[in-house]
Amino acid sequence: MQLELSPADAEFRTRMREFFTTKVSQEIRDTVLEGRHLTRDQIVEAQRTLNAEGLAVPHWPVEWGGQDWTELQRHLWHEEMQRAGVPIPLAFNASMIGPVIAHFGTQEQKERFLPATANLDIWWSQGFSEPDAGSDLASLRTTAVRDGDDWVVNGQKTWTTLGQHGDWIFTLVRTDPEVKKQAGISMLLIDMTTPGVEVRPIELIDGGHEVNEVWFSDVRVPGDLLVGELNGGWTIAKFLLGNERVGVAPVGATKRALAAVKANAGALLDDPLVRARVAELETELLALELTALRVVAHSSDGAPHPASSVLKLRGTELQQAVSELALDLAGPGSLAARAGDDSPQEGWARRSAPTYLNLRKASIYGGSNEIQRQIISRTILGL
Repeated sequence: MQLELSPADAEFRTRMREFFTTKVSQEIRDTVLEGRHLTRDQIVEAQRTLNAEGLAVPHWPVEWGGQDWTELQRHLWHEEMQRAGVPIPLAFNASMIGPVIAHFGTQEQKERFLPATANLDIWWSQGFSEPDAGSDLASLRTTAVRDGDDWVVNGQKTWTTLGQHGDWIFTLVRTDPEVKKQAGISMLLIDMTTPGVEVRPIELIDGGHEVNEVWFSDVRVPGDLLVGELNGGWTIAKFLLGNERVGVAPVGATKRALAAVKANAGALLDDPLVRARVAELETELLALELTALRVVAHSSDGAPHPASSVLKLRGTELQQAVSELALDLAGPGSLAARAGDDSPQEGWARRSAPTYLNLRKASIYGGSNEIQRQIISRTILGL
């Protein structure tokens, strides 16, 4: 089956492709295309380039920088960014707290935070998971207690991705311990330079520093930094996680990664078993791409389609499969690598092991694949 875009959507895709490949720094795009680590400054520069053209937060309300696009146009925007090697706008800003403030925030919060969030003048961190409240988020124990007009926060968050760069952190806290656990949670916005906030790095298996612990010790937070209703944090969290799952099948990035494997494999592609693995992955990615197009074509009201769970499930499996193929082809050349080692000599082989190890997380974050199978069984198969 071959799906064709309308002339208008085809022109839209061409316009996105031209912008991404001509206006975003070639150095930044090369860093992404070669699988090297982006610096904080590169991520900020890329997002500001997009934001200057109104392309950083197209799903936000138009008054705050959004575009009145269809779901298909959003999909094409996302895929063309990945294809071109343009860093996706920082998810914590663009897909998480930005939509939350736009929907639940006060007018003062919107004016203070939304422009800076879209332009990455503020780098947001996510303060959700805790050592005993990861998948069971409602069991969080970080507390916020009223003291005059302020809140005093104590507790710990973990797996805070890129928290070492954070300026502010949107944080779920327990504000009422007497009610059922989902009902006693609120969201606070916390300046990470506030006394009592400490960020501690967690070293990954590949030696990298991507995630952190964040500790709060008698951190005083002004009362006007409560988002939404008091004890309404569970509703906000569900809204945020729904936005997080948009674009969960990184077809463009995975196709780009597979193309890089083919380009670097050389004589290894003469092996019929290798060719068969590549062909199978290309076929699976085409099927996933067509499924993604069907999903966005049938999405309405901005709500994630139930089949988005299929995209998340299969998309992460294919991400991992391509990284495994790269690791297999790199062989012993992959073993000398550590995160941040960007040596140009046999760079793809040296980076294959860190990439493979890092992508073990893909089937866990954004709702584990086990959870996605349960959603599929209930909402699609009716089991």
